[in-house]
Amino acid sequence: MGPVVSGCLYVIVAPSGAGKSSLVHALLEREPDIGLSISYTTRAPRPGEESGREYFFVTREEFAAMVTRGEFLEHAKVYGNLYGTSRLWIEKTRAEGSDVLLEIDWQGARAVKKLFRDMTYIYILPPSIEVLRERLVKRGKDTKEVIERRLAEAREDLKHVHEADYVIINEDFSVALTDLQSVVRALRVTASRQLRLHAQLIS
Repeated sequence: MGPVVSGCLYVIVAPSGAGKSSLVHALLEREPDIGLSISYTTRAPRPGEESGREYFFVTREEFAAMVTRGEFLEHAKVYGNLYGTSRLWIEKTRAEGSDVLLEIDWQGARAVKKLFRDMTYIYILPPSIEVLRERLVKRGKDTKEVIERRLAEAREDLKHVHEADYVIINEDFSVALTDLQSVVRALRVTASRQLRLHAQLIS
């Protein structure tokens, strides 16, 4: 049996409405061995959401206590709500050799990069701000004011795209999904990773 090599860490960032969650869900159906990190949040569950599936829903007091105990890899305030990523779960899962995927914002990605220099940063973008507006309106989850706030945040997000390793434009969903899966599979067979996984064969 070969040596255990730390699993890959994929960090996926996108403005709200760009289709990130749908792409991640489809990717995990194709690549079920990837572990999805479930974030903690203080926002209220949306209809149909369950704690432990989409997010772990906690109070602000519970969230603050977790911050004090140092349980988060990163945490940030987004649209007035708090979000945090479990550091211990990520470290344990990767140490077992499994890949881990994070869905966070650009601020969180920057914080994760400081601790995991080998992370792969993937940015999902809509083809235009106009298309993003149409998608936000069509999904019918937000008020007009919230949509405008999300669009303003998206314009701010665009200033940080250059920090990513890969950028995928989600114009055609099937093409974007293929691009995302291609990145994941390519990273698993980099020379440095294969040399460690198959050291006996190669030596």
